[in-house]
Amino acid sequence: MLQDRYKLAYKVYPYERSADQDKPDAVRHPVVIVGGGPIGIATAIDLGQQGIATLVLDDHEGIGMGSRAICFAKRCLEVADRYGCGEPMLHKGVVWNLGKVFHKDDKVFEFNLLPEQGHKYPAFINLQQPYFEKYMVDRLRALQAEGAPVEIRGKNRVDALEVKDDHVVLDVMTPDGPYKVEADWLIACDGASSPLRTMLGHEFTGKVFQDSFLIADIKMKGDLKFPTERWFWFEPSHGQGASTLLHKQPDDVWRVDFQIGWDVDRKEEMKEENIRRRLDAFLGKVDYEMVWSSIYTFQCKRMDSFRHGRVFFAGDAAHQVSPFGARGANSGMQDVDNLGWKLGLVIQGKAPERLLDSYSEERIFGADENILNSTRSTDFITPKSEISKIFRDAVLSLAGKATFARPLVNSGRLSVPCVYDGLSLNGPDALAGGPARTRVGAPMVDAPVDGAWLLEKLGGRFQLMTIDADAPETLDVDGIAVTRLALSAKGNPELAERYLGEARSAVYLMRPDQHVAARWDQFDADAVRDAVNTATGRT
Repeated sequence: MLQDRYKLAYKVYPYERSADQDKPDAVRHPVVIVGGGPIGIATAIDLGQQGIATLVLDDHEGIGMGSRAICFAKRCLEVADRYGCGEPMLHKGVVWNLGKVFHKDDKVFEFNLLPEQGHKYPAFINLQQPYFEKYMVDRLRALQAEGAPVEIRGKNRVDALEVKDDHVVLDVMTPDGPYKVEADWLIACDGASSPLRTMLGHEFTGKVFQDSFLIADIKMKGDLKFPTERWFWFEPSHGQGASTLLHKQPDDVWRVDFQIGWDVDRKEEMKEENIRRRLDAFLGKVDYEMVWSSIYTFQCKRMDSFRHGRVFFAGDAAHQVSPFGARGANSGMQDVDNLGWKLGLVIQGKAPERLLDSYSEERIFGADENILNSTRSTDFITPKSEISKIFRDAVLSLAGKATFARPLVNSGRLSVPCVYDGLSLNGPDALAGGPARTRVGAPMVDAPVDGAWLLEKLGGRFQLMTIDADAPETLDVDGIAVTRLALSAKGNPELAERYLGEARSAVYLMRPDQHVAARWDQFDADAVRDAVNTATGRT
């Protein structure tokens, strides 16, 4: 069974006694990350690639079991690619761009999340979270072998912490007993229940949804009756829930997600015979093996601030949304992508500490966008009033024949990257006629360029991308090197469409997280310097 393979891979960083445990005084580390899940490991990779000494403490010894998160979006994969582990995820994952929505037995409509060509990564892959985590741990091990100053300690549970003005003290429990460790900076990636958040007395604000959903991951045998697409049913005719979601994972595993209501007996629902009763009613005469199952409820909440002095919160520790739209792990990876370069510049003395406040500013902006979309999806899927249900059913009835109604159907608005419109690090948007999709604050959009991929050419540092415009090859802005990537629209139609629009030439300033910091039609040294200073919190 797939579960068995997860178990075999579980202890990927088993407990070993560290030198810190034998020191008379607590050892100070530049960065300590608490939590060895995908967000914690991604943060360690980001900092490790910058050469910043980083310690990960995890209360387990490796990868968690069970499929859990399975939908990873294009932007998340592009970040993983920059971290050196995107390609194995893509090769293992099930690629899908097409989705279909049904009402009872009738197909309402279908959609393509990435209808255009010219991107290295698809709109989504389905990949069980243990695989996603394993590829990142593999990359972390490779960085260690290359000499990067990153370390992960399993069975190191943080039991208490004290926040000082210039560092944090942590009490850590291990199989060999307790010890203390200090951190210049602490990053809490310890999940939705976040013990660190509780220790510091911080709360979530938001909404809890009173509904329950049953997940069953199954391995179907024989001829499969479903294509590799995302299928969603409102009020399915099999009667085993108010909604049902189906999509495929690697290893011929399929996820079925039943909406089963709030007032249910969870213990009864989790009995194998009751899960099989629902599956049999849905699948018909199909032979299958059960791999994993769970019942969940969800909430749309966040902390009031993601930074508290020397402590940062990321991923589910900072914010939570419903799973409809796949915004959990995907938004957590964007947290990492946002925080890593900023903390790196501050530690290296290249940016003031106030730059770190922009992490909370920008990622709260992203969290609020996710919460809004997730709440709207949930309200449409699970209407809580008669008038809401009448509206929902009218939309579904019209959508099969009327194009205008289809955008109103909300079976989970799927995760897209956040655009930091109007926020403090943005420079000027001075490209007349420039495309809206690559405006200031937006993530750079991939494109095929001269036989390669644009995002691979750009990497993860401050860069000037020039299109048919002159500029120096390098520019030093008070210790921050800005390098040039010189391109031409000639022979690169996708590049021209995505970055020039109506303009004839363009200069884009890109941040290390590949968001657009500023853009112009021509190079101006003073304007670029001002924009770099703005993007690094110097002005």
